[in-house]
Amino acid sequence: MNMDARADSATDIDILHCNANIPDQYPTRITTLLGIQWPFLLGGMMWLSDANLVAAMVNAGGMGFITARSSNSNERFRQELQTCRHLTGGMPFGVNLTLSRRMQNNDVVLERLRIALEEGVRIFETAGLPPTSLLPQLRQTNSIVIHKCAHVRHAVAAQNLGVDAVTLVGMEEGGHPGSNQLPTFLNGAYALEKLHIPLALGGGIGHGRQIAAALALGADAVVMGSIFTLAHETPAHQAYKQRVAATDQHGTCTVLGSLGDTWRVINNNNARKVAAMEQAGAREYADFGELISGVRTKALAYGQGEHEEGMLSMGPAVGFAHSVESVACIVSRLQQQLMDAIGRFQYMCNR
Repeated sequence: MNMDARADSATDIDILHCNANIPDQYPTRITTLLGIQWPFLLGGMMWLSDANLVAAMVNAGGMGFITARSSNSNERFRQELQTCRHLTGGMPFGVNLTLSRRMQNNDVVLERLRIALEEGVRIFETAGLPPTSLLPQLRQTNSIVIHKCAHVRHAVAAQNLGVDAVTLVGMEEGGHPGSNQLPTFLNGAYALEKLHIPLALGGGIGHGRQIAAALALGADAVVMGSIFTLAHETPAHQAYKQRVAATDQHGTCTVLGSLGDTWRVINNNNARKVAAMEQAGAREYADFGELISGVRTKALAYGQGEHEEGMLSMGPAVGFAHSVESVACIVSRLQQQLMDAIGRFQYMCNR
């Protein structure tokens, strides 16, 4: 290598590790839509997305969504909303409304929507089935609706329904990425050929370099979850968090794909039992019994730290989570990584 090449290489390394100034905000169509500073969304993470975690994300400049289904009563859900409003000092926060394919389970969602609207919530993340049954109330109250889906055709359908933005997730998403087999960035590239409303990308994102890549691709925000499971504010047992910290990018697996309900989770003893039953021919939810019960996961893994029990939703971005720290620290690191990546790209463009 000649001297000039070595100098260029050294400069590139310096750019990669620079300490770029972090601006007060990074505006996109989604930050404008939601009134937030940074295009970082914390998707609804069922039992873990409580008032404390969501408020911490909002206070750090992003947006979070309390999961409506995770409260065990309407009164508890209302209390969570009131607590979150107090912790954010009145700043807006969101609610996740997931519609199940098992229609009998959706009455509670309609009830929780009513309560959320009564408590002044006007930002909603919808998921699962198309939000057709929810849109009349949401439109009457001038609420903002971001629909999360896994297929480009579903994103286009949601756009046609009149939602304000869509989140498109790839196969890397922790939890339920649907039947889509495309990775996040390929999925997003196809979607941007067909969408005119704002797009957030989710699935396997846990580093600022990836956020820079998503924004460069044309997305207006990213949705993250796994990287925040180690946050101080995440309501889970310390032993569970230690298990998360010990899990690298290869430590997740998918199960229940044969039921049309793919679930990406930490590859623990519970997941391996489910996989074995599926391989042996189990094809009904009832066949798996308590092994796939969310209540069991909450009680044993999140509540008691028995991390080899339960379905622990997680994506490969968990490999970027190494230690327990506050949401503010995680967001600050993502901001720095994002600006470093942008700085390097600008340097390369100006060479």
